[in-house]
Amino acid sequence: MTIHIDSIKEANLELRSNIVRTPTIQSQYLSNEVNANVFLKLENLQYTSSFKVRGAYVSIKRLKEEQKQKGVIAMSAGNHAQAVAWWAQKEGVKATIVMPEQAPLSKVMKTKSLGAEVILKGRTLNESQNYVSELIDYKKLTLIHPYDDPNVVIGQGTLGLELMEDTKNLDLLVIPIGGGGLISGVSIVAKSLNPNIKIFGVQTEKFPSMYNVIHKKQLAISGDTLADGIAVKRPGNITSEIIKNHVDDILLINEFDLEMAISSLFENERIVAEGAGAAGVAAIMKNKDKFSGKKVGTVICGGNIDARLFASILNRKLLMDGRMTKVRIDIIDEPGMLARISNLIAKYGGNIIEIYHQRMFNDVPVKNAKIDAIIEALSVEHIASIIKALRNDGFQVLEIRERS
Repeated sequence: MTIHIDSIKEANLELRSNIVRTPTIQSQYLSNEVNANVFLKLENLQYTSSFKVRGAYVSIKRLKEEQKQKGVIAMSAGNHAQAVAWWAQKEGVKATIVMPEQAPLSKVMKTKSLGAEVILKGRTLNESQNYVSELIDYKKLTLIHPYDDPNVVIGQGTLGLELMEDTKNLDLLVIPIGGGGLISGVSIVAKSLNPNIKIFGVQTEKFPSMYNVIHKKQLAISGDTLADGIAVKRPGNITSEIIKNHVDDILLINEFDLEMAISSLFENERIVAEGAGAAGVAAIMKNKDKFSGKKVGTVICGGNIDARLFASILNRKLLMDGRMTKVRIDIIDEPGMLARISNLIAKYGGNIIEIYHQRMFNDVPVKNAKIDAIIEALSVEHIASIIKALRNDGFQVLEIRERS
């Protein structure tokens, strides 16, 4: 099947009343940081919090009746799984989803809640693929591939139509790449409507699979990444050819870049993005010179981040910014001492996140104790003023630095 803009426009008409028409907003923070006009397509606000429902809808809608009766199967780290389960449930089709064993628990539970049978197999999508093939042969299920399927590419391309309609005269698009379904569909639309537009793909340094294909490299592919949604070892055949013809370059980002993007989106835009969803923003923040003075669009392609991981990222950012610290305070072990410390920290505008009363240290006299407190404040200077206040009140205070 040849994929062209007319087939994507046709799918867009089908999808129009079946998905959320997600907004595109200008990010004032990123625009100022990069000295550009940066626009964000918020697919984290889509059904199942990801763009994946677009391709899943088109694929399932176009199944033959016999295929629907036998059921469908998909392999996914989470977002494609939820999308297939969502539409299969609505269409009355049995869905079997094979997910990597390391898939975030939140994504596994959401997929199960949508009525799909979930099987955990392998550490990555590619390790899951052999098992999927076995199930297809045994149960005669129809595979809804996460990216290497013309219907999926067509469905994801509808996002490009909306983005190009919302933001006229874009100079650049920055799109995350896993297997390549999203960027393939979007790039076909973008280049058809504006042949002069530049399109950059984004991958992590741990999973540069499409980068290797395009640049004829053999960079290592391994490890765990925050961007599990684009952790693909072998990109699709269909998508690779489209990307070769339509994408100008692929940018690589590291795990620290992803952390900064996730925390920046939340702190400055109140946008919750998973690792893959923030990959485009991470690339823009890392490569400011490429985007300075340009009109740039990117996609927040998913918001399904594990709550504990999200909290950890935000806390790490506070530590790196010096807005949170851990202090150890020597005290006399007598009633009211803990309240005195708490009141003093509060008086100077600090917030106690955690506090531990340590009596059993070997180097602490029996009538003494130590208080370990994690304190949040507005700045490095604010932290320093709180510590100074404690010391002025007669406490011995040691700041314990545990920053990454």
